[in-house]
Amino acid sequence: MVQSQRSHCPIACILDLIGDRWTLLVIRDMMFFGKQRFEEFLESPEGISTNILTNRLKSLEDLGFIAKQPYGNHSRRMNYQLTEKGKSLRPVLMTMIDWGLKHIPATMVPEADSD
Repeated sequence: MVQSQRSHCPIACILDLIGDRWTLLVIRDMMFFGKQRFEEFLESPEGISTNILTNRLKSLEDLGFIAKQPYGNHSRRMNYQLTEKGKSLRPVLMTMIDWGLKHIPATMVPEADSD
């Protein structure tokens, strides 16, 4: 997917791709909590709505950050996986975590579910 740039600033361009309220949280859930299915993303404490989640997953796929593949007997059920491009955001997210822990009181890294 080719997207027109509003500037040549790398920060502005990155924000145009993944700078909304939800996209990095979906990537976070995949990267750190192993979430792969639509229903799993809906369980996150931030409370993303189904229509926004659908939109973000489609956008992330179009941008090459994730890939989907069917699972089970129902062709509409999908597993979502980070691509190498998506995985390459790990240092960015780690830096955000470190900054948040240092500068935002009462933040913490949540424990992974042990279901």
